[in-house]
Amino acid sequence: MANHKQKLEGEGVNVAPWERSLAKVYSPFEEFLHRQTSSGLLLMVMAVVALIIANGPFAEAYDDFLHTYLKVGFGEWELKLSLAHFINDALMAIFFFVVGLELKREFLVGELAEPRNAILPIVAAIGGMVVPALFYFALNPTGPAAAGWGIPMATDIAFAVGVMALLGSRVPKALVTFLVALAIVDDLGAVTVIALFYTSEIAMGPLAMVGVFFAMLIALNRFGVRNPIPYFLVAVLMWYAMLLSGVHATIAGVLGAMSVPAIPKYDPDRFSSHVKGIMQRFDESHEPGQSIMTNVALRTEVQALENSVLAVETPLQRLEHIWHLPSAFLVIPIFALANAGVPIELSTFGDMLAHPVMMGVSLGLIVGKFVGITGASWLVIKLGIAELPKDTRFTQLAGASLLAGIGFTMSIFVAQLAFAESPELLLMAKTGILFASLIAGLCGFFWLYITGKPKPE
Repeated sequence: MANHKQKLEGEGVNVAPWERSLAKVYSPFEEFLHRQTSSGLLLMVMAVVALIIANGPFAEAYDDFLHTYLKVGFGEWELKLSLAHFINDALMAIFFFVVGLELKREFLVGELAEPRNAILPIVAAIGGMVVPALFYFALNPTGPAAAGWGIPMATDIAFAVGVMALLGSRVPKALVTFLVALAIVDDLGAVTVIALFYTSEIAMGPLAMVGVFFAMLIALNRFGVRNPIPYFLVAVLMWYAMLLSGVHATIAGVLGAMSVPAIPKYDPDRFSSHVKGIMQRFDESHEPGQSIMTNVALRTEVQALENSVLAVETPLQRLEHIWHLPSAFLVIPIFALANAGVPIELSTFGDMLAHPVMMGVSLGLIVGKFVGITGASWLVIKLGIAELPKDTRFTQLAGASLLAGIGFTMSIFVAQLAFAESPELLLMAKTGILFASLIAGLCGFFWLYITGKPKPE
């Protein structure tokens, strides 16, 4: 299609803007990267805005606003959450739902579906989770601060891909794929850590109801239900039961994603045959100069074509496509605006750097990620178990491991859980996350800029 557009332009034929948009054909992975890049840039802007507000004259109003309570009730039943609590427990469930969809897709048909391709990012991700946690734990072995060991484990995929996108052709596409796969395994590790280690007292009754609702979702899948409304209603009930259980409510988002069907209604052969029939009838019904609005037959075939496209897409693919935009461009920016506002006193910043929590988080993300990912990758490549991504040098892989030190979204989320009752330690952790993410991003960018060579046009 792109060649067709170039041919038309070369012959002096004007190409309308809508025709140019039709000529842009993205693979699902390219569309995913495009959105992650845009989301990463928006995330940077919102983080800066939050920092400006938290260190300006509106800091107190900003804090008071986040502690405003929202209430929903029917009769004697009532759900009351602060705005900050609502963002971190309810809105972030959407983010975790999208994470769950990405995980399921990646393990079914993505880079992690092929064992040979999956070994390197999986082992690298494990090294990038274990070593940072050990760095943190070495500096905070006991006391309340020890609870923060999970903070430097995760990679912010939007930020990391956004920085890598700025390098353009200096970065091989296979390296971007490696970083995305690594970050997705990271997310799986972070979800597991949250579920197992950052859970307060467990209420067995609500937790049993979570199991019942999850079984209902699986039953909907097995019975071939493709309408998203029943899944949504049951998932909301499961989220509420999870909230009451003591396990963090956002885990319901991941469980809901795991139940989404991954098999289309039409197979490709049936779809192809059906669409050919639709297009034949479309061409026969077309009358030159007549608008589609006044041609009932054309409108009917267009609607049939739309229904067929929906039927050949898997619900997993369709929901990921639909929910990725609100997650990337609404939920995560709001989360950043609500949680990245850290008051920073430059006069005491040196003392903050020496604080064990900030030092543990910073060293874990900057040094721990680099050592863990690079070391684990070198080991499996040296043993012949895995191989470098295509057209990638090991020095470039090391640069990607620096970018993996951009923690941000998931790291801040874990920090909120670890230090919910310790405002001072939470402040140190957030400051360390922001500081480390900045350093890791800059170092990774310049490392890859120096080691990479742009491809000729």
